[in-house]
Amino acid sequence: MKTITYILGILGFILIFGGGIVYAIQASMSITAALLIWIGLLLVLFFLYVNFSDIRNLMLKRSTRYGANMAVMIIIFAGVVVLLGFMSVNHKKRVDLTKTGRYTLSEQTVKILKSLKNDVKAVAFYRSEEETFHAMLRQNAEDLLQEYSYNIPKFTYKFIDPDRNPGLATKYGVSEYRIIMLYSGGRQEKVAFESEEKLTNALIKVTRNVVKTVYFLKGHGENDIASIQKTGYKAAKDAIEKENYQVKELLLMNEERVPSDASVVIVTGSKRDFLQDEIDKLKKYAEEGGSLLFMTDPGHPLTVKKFLEDYGFKVGDDIIIDKQSRVYGANYLTPVVYQYEKDHPLTQDFNLATYFYLANTVEIEKDKKKGRYQLALTGPNSWGEKDMKELEEGEVSYDEGKEKRGPLSVAAVTTVPVKGASGIEVDAEGKIKEGRIRLGKIIAFGDSDFANNTNINLAGNGELFLNSIGWLAEEADLISIRKRDVKNTPVVLTVAQGRAIFWIPVIVVPSLVLVSVIGIYSRRRWMR
Repeated sequence: MKTITYILGILGFILIFGGGIVYAIQASMSITAALLIWIGLLLVLFFLYVNFSDIRNLMLKRSTRYGANMAVMIIIFAGVVVLLGFMSVNHKKRVDLTKTGRYTLSEQTVKILKSLKNDVKAVAFYRSEEETFHAMLRQNAEDLLQEYSYNIPKFTYKFIDPDRNPGLATKYGVSEYRIIMLYSGGRQEKVAFESEEKLTNALIKVTRNVVKTVYFLKGHGENDIASIQKTGYKAAKDAIEKENYQVKELLLMNEERVPSDASVVIVTGSKRDFLQDEIDKLKKYAEEGGSLLFMTDPGHPLTVKKFLEDYGFKVGDDIIIDKQSRVYGANYLTPVVYQYEKDHPLTQDFNLATYFYLANTVEIEKDKKKGRYQLALTGPNSWGEKDMKELEEGEVSYDEGKEKRGPLSVAAVTTVPVKGASGIEVDAEGKIKEGRIRLGKIIAFGDSDFANNTNINLAGNGELFLNSIGWLAEEADLISIRKRDVKNTPVVLTVAQGRAIFWIPVIVVPSLVLVSVIGIYSRRRWMR
């Protein structure tokens, strides 16, 4: 009879443990879980009632006291583990081990988050049903928002189910699913779907007081920002707008001056000379603190060359040849650039290769006081070909003494002191060391094709182009390496499967091991 009661007692504990596992996985007290726990409790109570005298005698034994000491030590150890876990919540370091860095935000997003001055609140409207599809979408959004809040406490988020809280959804003016609303400083932005690119762009909009304007000069055969052809700049225009800039075209000959709202003026691929009046307007704009981005091509207009030379640039009448480019899958007319100026903030952290097609050299003598740097250099095996006849015949070779051997500069930068502020020292970022007078900035590239529709997404071309605009527009937090799109290959689990994966290896297996250890230890103590 005593043996049967012991068996019933053990069975009772097993039923209670099983009912608890069912409750943890289902996240609700189902009939099955409640029935298992209730029957288990009855069996345990029956066991305790029948064997009360044996249990009392057991508690008085010395071995039991030793067992109690061991239990206390186990509880203390568990408390230390819990304390360490609690401390890790506030002082944690996470590592993304995925091949594509799927759970790591881009450097650009992290810079923007760290530059936040005001609190940002995100409200995500997702269904909280446990169906596979809706649960996966909500989890994707929560993973993304958690990454944002992990980087800075100023970013907080919460979820609202429009079906269960229609009043709150109406209050926020949302009647759809998969919507994230960002709020900061009385402004709001709406994000459809869970995307880092969309969320970061909305974050820029909601935290920026002014939307800056980028102008593309036209009227001299420049690249067309509306063209979807291979040589067009429609992709470049779209990329700039994604950075939260307004993009406009500028026919300077019809304007009295460069518009006052111009943060950057881009001159890309001009094929005809400028009027002297236009040159004067560009000079006045630069010398009043404006920012210019020139992208020349071989055969560039003389007026453009002369304009840049007035500010220290040396625009070569050559074409860069680099036969080493074949190693990188390009032809010798497409020099591959992988050396960048580490003393300038625009390129100090840039580590992507860039490809330039039919480029000429653009050099400048390095001068930190004037903010002059050669930003991008070709490889040592390149040279500036000046014999166009050889080039047409396809039999180019380096002529010692006549042509310059690489590394060759394909991009350079200078700062322009505003009128009345000449001679003031500036740092590498173009900032005056004493005073708060703003400087003009000019960046010149020896190629405009590297940012056209065909090449802007090639290697680091788009990054270098957008970073140049960010530096010229004085948006330091937009100078970074942007995150590449990655293929999404998730393992889709139901909510119950997810809980089972957590409870079985984290709770059940360790618990069984612990019970086994205690049982073995206790048995050995009692057998002595």
